[in-house]
Amino acid sequence: MHIGLIVYDASETVSGGYLYDSLLVKHLRGAGETVSIVKLPWRSYGKSLSQNNDKTIRQRLADLPVDILLQDELCHPSLYRLNRWLKPRLDATIVSIVHHLRSSEKHPALPLLFYRAYERAYLRSVDAFIFNSQTTRRTVESQIGPTTAVVAPPSGSRFKGLGEPSIRARARQDRPLRIVYLGNVIERKGLHTLLAAFSRLPEGIAYLTVIGSLTADPAYTRRIRGVIARQSFGDQVVLTGGLPDDEIRTHLAGADVLCVPSQYEGFGIVYLEGMAFGLPAIGSTSGAAPEIITDGETGFLIPPDDPEALATRLHSVAIDRAHLLRMSLSAHSRAGGWPTWEDSLRSVHAFLQSLKPSG
Repeated sequence: MHIGLIVYDASETVSGGYLYDSLLVKHLRGAGETVSIVKLPWRSYGKSLSQNNDKTIRQRLADLPVDILLQDELCHPSLYRLNRWLKPRLDATIVSIVHHLRSSEKHPALPLLFYRAYERAYLRSVDAFIFNSQTTRRTVESQIGPTTAVVAPPSGSRFKGLGEPSIRARARQDRPLRIVYLGNVIERKGLHTLLAAFSRLPEGIAYLTVIGSLTADPAYTRRIRGVIARQSFGDQVVLTGGLPDDEIRTHLAGADVLCVPSQYEGFGIVYLEGMAFGLPAIGSTSGAAPEIITDGETGFLIPPDDPEALATRLHSVAIDRAHLLRMSLSAHSRAGGWPTWEDSLRSVHAFLQSLKPSG
């Protein structure tokens, strides 16, 4: 079977969606399938819309000798109308990989109206879907009705986590609470909410390490640096920027809590990655985080943009290490019982085989 994959050319981007796509390609090739990757130029949303009429892109896609054409839904502005032109010219099933919808994010009212319209047109232009969560599937089907789809959640097994003895030993240490944020520094991930919550904690009760790209949204990064400077956090808050996996693993092993209070997550791989190290995860009630985090058991769920609620939860585990340990062990157990990447990607492969056009 020959499979194509359309993604944006953003090789420096590190995100759950790009990890998912790259691991899927590796799995399919390992299973003997031929996979061709087509990278579209990464542009602003408005400029991406013009790619629907780009004759070079149209011909390049029409000439693909594929049975299945996968598309990362992130590319929807470039494909929402192009797909309708492509279908009668391409003897292939078009399958969208949906990590989360842009229209599920927080935007001003007028842009959001346009995002919803273009995204809905794109969703209606494909034949089938790969969803990363039940939440994402429900969100899509609320817009276009029932779908032909597979739900294949990501895994948190990118790093080798800790064993229970190490988790117990860490919880017994008499020290300030170690909080880690892992994700690109962009507004949707809620770092501003975390810093506002951190400022409400008693001085010296906790330390925060922020790991993730500082160049994904330069304006937002400047805003974050300004908050840190005004609050005079000193060495209590550290921005590391992006780090290699071995350094990330060291930080996760030494932390007590993982906190990424996103305004919306289509899934949230990072929560599972932290849980593998026995880190209770703190996310928001919006999106798919509740599929991973059980409030009060494996972490906490707070309303989006609610620093007061977040500060209360952080303070509770900072002063009650017995509670922290119980949650740490529950989080570790949740990660251990989660499907592996191999499990999920195998189900995607079987789904794609079922969609291969006959003849």
